[in-house]
Parts: sequence; structure tokens; C-alpha cells
Amino acid sequence: MTVRVIVYEPAGDGGRRVRLEDRFLGMAYTLLDIAEFLRAAGMPDVEPDDVARASWVEWRGGGPGAWRPGPPR
Repeated sequence: MTVRVIVYEPAGDGGRRVRLEDRFLGMAYTLLDIAEFLRAAGMPDVEPDDVARASWVEWRGGGPGAWRPGPPR
């Protein structure tokens, strides 16, 4: 897979911004949300487990299990 997906650190409400290449896809609250965003963007076979394990997903501020905001900065 040659795409690049970036999942940013959790926001105050636990949502994480998701980008595909240079496009903002939305705020995700679960792995299923990310999979749905990618399906809508033209990747019909993506499943939540794929998102959690894929080398083409860059996780910032915590991996696929981090859905709560970190401590205040």
C-alpha cells in the first residue's frame, strides 16, 4: 500500500483527526470510524483491524488503543 494515513493525538473529547495524504477525512472516535473514512475515500476493503496493524498508518500521540486525551500541556 502506498497511501499515507496520519492519525493525530486525541483531542479534549478523545476524538482524533485523520488525514489521508493531504486530505482531512474527519474526527475519529474509534478504529471503525477510521475504516469508514477510508472506505468513503476509495479504499473499500479496509477493516478496523487493518487500520490498527497497517504500516501505512502513522499514529501520533499514541497508538490504535489511545482514545483519551493526554494530560494538559
